[in-house]
Amino acid sequence: MRIVIKVGTSTLTHGTGNLNIKRTGDLSRVLSDLKNAGYEIILVSSGAIGMGVGKLGLREKPKDIPTKQAAAAVGQCELMDTYDRLFRDYNHTVAQILLTKSDFSHEDRHQNFSNTIERLLELGVLPIINENDTIATEEIKVGDNDTLSALVAVSVKADLLLILSDVGGLYTADPHKDGAAKLIREVHGITDEIRALAGGKGSTLGTGGMITKLHAAEICNEAGCDMILMNGENPEKMYGVLAGKEETYTRFYAK
Repeated sequence: MRIVIKVGTSTLTHGTGNLNIKRTGDLSRVLSDLKNAGYEIILVSSGAIGMGVGKLGLREKPKDIPTKQAAAAVGQCELMDTYDRLFRDYNHTVAQILLTKSDFSHEDRHQNFSNTIERLLELGVLPIINENDTIATEEIKVGDNDTLSALVAVSVKADLLLILSDVGGLYTADPHKDGAAKLIREVHGITDEIRALAGGKGSTLGTGGMITKLHAAEICNEAGCDMILMNGENPEKMYGVLAGKEETYTRFYAK
């Protein structure tokens, strides 16, 4: 089973922008174990700008493009160094791939990306993908890693896209603000009613929100790939989700 797993900035870092060491370590251990069990894992990881903010000692996510790109350049080094060390402890090799929107729309570059992913998986390598924030401009950027992960899942013909977020799935209201919000376990098609449930932007260090996750589900579902949205606070719950035993998540079913 080939799975694309997307992890967001809010899952990887504390509100300060500094790395959440325990959670990132738990994530690496679980993904390594899933690889050992025979799953083909592709990780789409946010966190470069957020970690750059922490590394540079900035008080908040920068608003101007040059500082954002500088933070991404610093943070991407920190992010990959962390993953390399953590996965090496479980005898797994990682590879970095940085993409922009044009890498999906340009036929030759898209084919090169697909070929590289296939070869990396054949070699037993765990590819780690992020947007190339250091060079991305409005014209060539995907803009958020929820959408990027969906494009990757479709490109590599994944069986499942699994998004780890700071919410446990799609709710009838924002669970951070409404204690009576109820989890929607299954979604069969992104309707106007479903879109109306999406709020605004996510965390202060991230770029997404529920609306980008619904867009990702649409991309995947149209291509025949299911998507699961779950809380990434405890990576070990992925075992139960993949085994069909965990109940706190939303599954968006392919057409």
